[in-house]
Amino acid sequence: MSQTQSNAYIIEIQDRAAGIITRDERGFRFFSSERLFDSLEGRQFRSAREAERAARAVFSERSGRASSQLFPN
Repeated sequence: MSQTQSNAYIIEIQDRAAGIITRDERGFRFFSSERLFDSLEGRQFRSAREAERAARAVFSERSGRASSQLFPN
């Protein structure tokens, strides 16, 4: 029995679908499913984990920026 790996994965951040990554010969390409993650659109990643870390970083940066605008020091 051969084991097959999926060629597409959904990346979710805080119960939000950040996007889908698809496997190709060079790694994984990101396709945004929410405007918040559009900065990652089309980017190539070496691994699914790397793409997830990038999406988490975008989410953290944007949610931190939104909080500072709502509650300035």
